Amino acid sequence: MRDFAEDKHKKTDDTPYGGGPGMVMKPEPVYKALKSVKSLKSKVHKVKKKTILLSPRGRQFDQRMAEKLSKMKEITFVCGRYEGVDQRVVDYMVDEEVSVGPYVLAGGELGALVIIEAVSRLIPGVLGNEESLEEETHNTASLHHCITASPIVDKSDEVMRCSSDVVKEYPQYTKPAEFMGWKVPEILLSGNHGEIKKWRRNQNPEPN
Repeated sequence: MRDFAEDKHKKTDDTPYGGGPGMVMKPEPVYKALKSVKSLKSKVHKVKKKTILLSPRGRQFDQRMAEKLSKMKEITFVCGRYEGVDQRVVDYMVDEEVSVGPYVLAGGELGALVIIEAVSRLIPGVLGNEESLEEETHNTASLHHCITASPIVDKSDEVMRCSSDVVKEYPQYTKPAEFMGWKVPEILLSGNHGEIKKWRRNQNPEPN
């Protein structure tokens, strides 16, 4: 960001108007940086590009957002530092503020990396086996299929069941079948794919 600062000291931050602790990132360097990569806030809604500011007050990132972002042609991340960025960056330069969780980091760089990894693995060709995406934790496509496939008229209970059984991935095991006396469930060794599928559907991992 200092490459785009205007003064001889290459300052990217300054004290906040109205007083208060900390420093605020100046709007000029952010504007010039975004302009250099043609990523200022898009005025055309159909353009498949998005400029995101990482911010603890932004909309919380989740799998549904990752899926939407994976359809973008281009994403630019602005990573805040210090006490935050000048509000004019939010109002006129970026499309959206996004947070990776209900906590505060020193800067937005790690949050950007989290989003990049979650989004990029959804792009065709990134994963070695794309079937890995079909029944994993937080897969919204699996949740939608589970709900719409149910014959129940009042789906409120079914949504809750699907949320735990499908959206949370079932436990996975590999060789050896026994280690330190800890055994793989017998059903997974049976070769009965129908029963295995039923067992997996009935699993409901509890959060730590």
